[in-house]
Amino acid sequence: MSGPQVVLIGPMGAGKSTVGRLLADRLGSAFRDTDEDVEQGAGRSISDIFLDSGEAEFRALERAAVAAAVAEHDGVLSLGGGAVLAEESRTLLTGRPVVYLQVGLAEAVKRVGLGTSRPLLLGNVRSQVKQLLDQRDPIYRATARWTLQTDELSPEEVADRIADLLGSAPPAGAGDGASDGASDGASDGASDGASDPVDEPAQEVPGERD
Repeated sequence: MSGPQVVLIGPMGAGKSTVGRLLADRLGSAFRDTDEDVEQGAGRSISDIFLDSGEAEFRALERAAVAAAVAEHDGVLSLGGGAVLAEESRTLLTGRPVVYLQVGLAEAVKRVGLGTSRPLLLGNVRSQVKQLLDQRDPIYRATARWTLQTDELSPEEVADRIADLLGSAPPAGAGDGASDGASDGASDGASDGASDPVDEPAQEVPGERD
C-alpha cells in the first residue's frame, strides 16, 4: 500500500506538527500538515475560514486536503484535530500506520493556552477542550493502530517512540495484520491484542495508559 509512512492524529495541543517534523527528520522523509495545506490552498488562515465562511466550508476543504495528502505524500503526515470526524477520511486511513497522540485535559489546556484564538475554543477554554476530548477520543482510538500518551513526554521522546513502533511493525496492508492492529488499537491494550504481532509494539510503549 502506497501512501504516508505514518499518519499522526489527535486533538489540538497533542504536538502533531512539532512531533511530525522531528519524526520526519529521524526517518529522513518529508513532513506534511493538512492544516497548512488548507491554509495555502485557500490563501487564508483557518481562523479566517471559520469566521468568513463557516465550519462547513472548512471541513470540506479539510476533507479534500486529507484525500490529496494520503494519495500523494509518502512521508510523515499530520492531520488537523477534527479531520477524522469525516467518515470518508477515516476510510482513507484504514489499514495505514496511524498514531493517536493522546493528551490529557490539563496538559491540553496548558499547551493551547487559555488566551487561544482557535476558532473552536471560544468562551470557556477548559470546558471547550474537555468537550472536544470527550467527543473525539473514541474516534481517534478507533482510527489509530497505536495510541501514545504524550503528557509526560517531550516531543523528541514522542518522535523516538513512534520511530521505534514503525521499525518493528509490518508494512501497511500486509495481510490481515494492519486492519486487525487498527481495531485492536481502539481498545488500547485489550487482552486479545496481546496475541496479535502487529499490536505487540503498542503494548510496549512506555507511558501508554488508558
